[in-house]
Amino acid sequence: MSALTAFALDYFLNSLWQLPLLFLCGWLAARLLHPLGPLAEHRVWTMTLLLEAVLPACSLSPSSLFALLVRSLPHHTPARNPGISTLLGSGSALAALHLPVSVLSIVMVFYGLFLVAVSLRFIARSLALSSLRHSATPLSLAPESAVFWHRCADHFAVHNATLATSSRVGAPVTFGLRERLILLPGHMLDGLSNADLHTVLAHEFAHLSRHDFIKNLLYELVALPISGHPLLWLTQARLQQTREIVCDQLAASLTSRREYARSLLRLASLLLNAPPPPAPHAIGILDAHTFERRLMHLTELPRTVHGLRRALPVVACVAVAFATCTTALALRVNVTAPAVFSGDGPSTPAARPAKVSAGVMAGSLLTRVNPTYPQAARDAKIQGAVLLHVVIGKDGTIENLQVLSGPKELRASTLDAVRQWTYKPFLLNGDPVEVETTITVNYSLQP
Repeated sequence: MSALTAFALDYFLNSLWQLPLLFLCGWLAARLLHPLGPLAEHRVWTMTLLLEAVLPACSLSPSSLFALLVRSLPHHTPARNPGISTLLGSGSALAALHLPVSVLSIVMVFYGLFLVAVSLRFIARSLALSSLRHSATPLSLAPESAVFWHRCADHFAVHNATLATSSRVGAPVTFGLRERLILLPGHMLDGLSNADLHTVLAHEFAHLSRHDFIKNLLYELVALPISGHPLLWLTQARLQQTREIVCDQLAASLTSRREYARSLLRLASLLLNAPPPPAPHAIGILDAHTFERRLMHLTELPRTVHGLRRALPVVACVAVAFATCTTALALRVNVTAPAVFSGDGPSTPAARPAKVSAGVMAGSLLTRVNPTYPQAARDAKIQGAVLLHVVIGKDGTIENLQVLSGPKELRASTLDAVRQWTYKPFLLNGDPVEVETTITVNYSLQP
């Protein structure tokens, strides 16, 4: 199996169980930051979506994190052998997921077809934007609305937007990278009051000022590999909902919040059954059909949070995010080789030792002999870490030791001690197997 195929399988399998954990932590963090307002919640859901897309590709285990922390802290060593500490392994993986080649091949084929399908859909949607732009008809506003347009442009510092109509959209949308366009339905201006039109323009300008179209495009792009996961859909819905609330607050700053809420309610009743636009990447005022919560945010009085009450939710959110990232343990896929049959009977090809994480091997250690700090090295004030590559046999004894790095004066003492260690046999599918890991022995002259 190629490295790319193994990586794709790792990513897919990790995403299946990591997304529920990340969504739960995102929901909790959003609840903690609710007193700070919708912008804080929106940032939480944005970070949650990015973590959901990136974290399945990472490998971080508690043992490797612990090793990193131990190396950065002063070592407290026993009095009988001061200055020496050992770390088992470098955290290559939490555990190996052993599956037959046939199963992995089927999973990979379906996942590959899924990636091709969602990529083609993303490209088709992007191309539909160009078609939608070319089919639009430029729109001229009445004098009063034209004045409000320029007011929005100045207020939001957006001076490169144009206005058009199209019969292909059922609700207002905005899109574009350099040449940004606000697109209204062709039938919308019939019977629409100036107040409601101004609400639409203010909201779309808020999207333009926040560069929401570009952000939405990037979010969809990075989330393509996990776009079939139901919890990603919930994350996107929460992100979309909080984004609309933020834009409502920005747009309402041009009018009164109460009048904006009334106008939004009238627009909702007018456009609620409108068909979705042919280019879903576009951003619009009716993207999130959660008008009850949006109206509640507009009608309730703003709350000011100061001091400790403002700091505590932020600290809690950072703690939740840190715990989420450091406990998302990545699986690694190991292929179980099929049996090979010969004239003398079945046999199996020579298998490489299984790579096992530091945490697993530390729990299997039976006998441990501490290295002795060589007196000559002490006198010469030599200190540092000796890194060993270790192969543990099926019976739990050390079969092979290789020094990867470390001071030469400390290597012999390390090898003499570690060679005497013994472990419980590591079982795979009920059978003992050889294990490959690393051991780090730290020598320090600090008391």
